[in-house]
Amino acid sequence: MNAKEIVNKMMRSDHFSKWLGIQVIKVAPGYCKLKCVVKRDVLNGFGIAHGGFTYSLADSALAFAANSSGTQCLSVETVISHTRKLSEGDVVTAEALLVSESSKFGYFEVKLTSKRKIVAIFKGTVYKTEKKWSTQ
Repeated sequence: MNAKEIVNKMMRSDHFSKWLGIQVIKVAPGYCKLKCVVKRDVLNGFGIAHGGFTYSLADSALAFAANSSGTQCLSVETVISHTRKLSEGDVVTAEALLVSESSKFGYFEVKLTSKRKIVAIFKGTVYKTEKKWSTQ
């Protein structure tokens, strides 16, 4: 399966990403770009996007980028730093890129941007299983 087929297969079963309204913009082995609009449902008590919203968007970008090379991968460690607030209606882009890898692990960085400004930086490590993606 190619990268796009893998991500499409993942999205079909990813009800949470669909609920968030995540759109896949581009995918290639070790890379993924997503976008999403901040909905009212993800605002916190301060009227800004809950940190879990940006975390979830970045986590989906990580998952799609990591799995896009054909090996099934699972995250083992992630961290996020928020740098700017997001408001209802803001369009957020998450761009995940493989930075380094070994035979068992991959290290990714995800930049989240809105209005051409970085709103969060997410870093994640994934474990590469022995399972390969297939059409079945």
